Amino acid sequence: MLTRALWLLCVVAVGGWWYAERPTRTRVVAAGGEADARLVRGAFHVHSERSDGSGSPEDIAAAAARAGLAFVILTDHDDATRAPDPPRYIDGVLCIDAVEISTAHGHVVALGLPQAPYPLGGEARDVLEDIARLGGFAVVAHPDSSKADLRWTDDTTPFDGIEWLNGDSEWRDETSGALARALLMYPLYRVEALTSLLDRPDSTFRRWDALTRERRVVALAASDAHARLGLRGFGETADQGSALHLPSYDNIFRMFSNVLPAVTLSGDAATDAASVLAAINAGQTYSVVDGVARPGALTFTATSGSATASIGNILPVGEGSVIVRASIRGPDDALMVLRRDGDIVDSEKGSAVQFTTDASPAVYRVEVLLPDAPGAPPVPWIVSNPIYVGRREPQSKSATETRRISQSALQYRDGPATGWAVEHSPASLGALDEIAAVPGRQLLLRYALGGTASSAPYAAFVMPAGGDLPHYDRLVFSGRSDKPARVSVQLRAKGANAGQRWHRSVYLDPVAREISVSFNDMLPLGNTSTPRPALNEIASVLFVLDTVNTPLGGSGTLWLDDVRYVK
Repeated sequence: MLTRALWLLCVVAVGGWWYAERPTRTRVVAAGGEADARLVRGAFHVHSERSDGSGSPEDIAAAAARAGLAFVILTDHDDATRAPDPPRYIDGVLCIDAVEISTAHGHVVALGLPQAPYPLGGEARDVLEDIARLGGFAVVAHPDSSKADLRWTDDTTPFDGIEWLNGDSEWRDETSGALARALLMYPLYRVEALTSLLDRPDSTFRRWDALTRERRVVALAASDAHARLGLRGFGETADQGSALHLPSYDNIFRMFSNVLPAVTLSGDAATDAASVLAAINAGQTYSVVDGVARPGALTFTATSGSATASIGNILPVGEGSVIVRASIRGPDDALMVLRRDGDIVDSEKGSAVQFTTDASPAVYRVEVLLPDAPGAPPVPWIVSNPIYVGRREPQSKSATETRRISQSALQYRDGPATGWAVEHSPASLGALDEIAAVPGRQLLLRYALGGTASSAPYAAFVMPAGGDLPHYDRLVFSGRSDKPARVSVQLRAKGANAGQRWHRSVYLDPVAREISVSFNDMLPLGNTSTPRPALNEIASVLFVLDTVNTPLGGSGTLWLDDVRYVK
């Protein structure tokens, strides 16, 4: 009898805990008419079975259709040498193929990128430069992940966008108790259990706000959907062992979405994909955490005189005031929060906020909060991209911007190539020749990378540093290649630090151009005793081809001339 009573007491206790700890149910917002129904909503950052996801593009599109989404942007891991699939409609969902690229400073998602002529990888600044040159749009992925090798660590090189919310990052900073609670609740409250793991990512918002004070940066909510949980390394999608296909694409797609209010889809995949990517590029989007309440619709404008700008746009200002307005179709207990340059300048309970100010340049964006939203601090229900008031687009600068040269020391022109040498891995080849050119002579460098990836294939063309190098601040040379290529320019130390190297990667193609490499821009290659090279301790300058940006088995030719140190 006592045993039965204890069992009954346990069942009541567990049931009471279950009832008390169940997640807040998703609120359903009243229908807003045909205009809201036409809003284009979609998922960004989704992995398929082509990398570390569990579903095919067809599976993913079917799940997106069930979740009421209009588009999905697939972002499988790759080095961008795979030709992207053309846009297509599957089950009424527009599928756009993109790529997530790993760099030495974190991951970046490239949208609108064609097939790259060589593997993209290495330093973040080089990958971002390549994406921009190829016409792509670069979005930094999971920038503040609690997992160190996923965190973005380079804010010095401009990128186009940033993920303000990432589904994979959100569970990583939770306590084991919160994760266990979500796992237990998942069978009955699937979307709500996943949403309970969301928080307001304060550090990412601070980073984004700081960046938008200087330039346009688009923020997106990233599903980072894999529908796959590794069992050996629990939760790690790259785990090659057994895995659960959880959480499902269906439930991930119901957590949050990105809305493109200015886009209308025609049914033609190529045209519609161009419209979707153009809207994202322009920042004409806002995010809705659908697991908190759905659907969500936001209107956000700024007016100065006769000029009006909406989400993502720049508002030119003249004399007089600026009026910033935001409104939602949503619950009466919503809190509308207006931020200027990241700081709260106004907040109103209800469905609208209006703020009048002077015409000073500023960046305005909106967050909409709902009571009982999960997280500490609570995750916002709606997050807009900014309106840039009184700002101008910055002038772009060429990577080979003309620079006044006050002094130089010539190292090679018209021969002879005294002291130059070739180094290569055992199964790779390298050859150095001097050939006739117009005018004079130049260096011809041939390479071929062979062997296995684990043997770190490379071919290097080595110039003695000489005694002039410590008196200058950069290396300048004329260069071209038979095909698009990225070459690592390196300084190698002598003496007590013999073998330590610092590098800067440069891009070459069949068009000859002058390349300038600042020694101060060089970063350590492996472990070094100093973060920047000590120029009086440098033994040699190397031009290196390796498998960071050259495919295994790849070969080619470089031409170098007018090699000199400059300051």
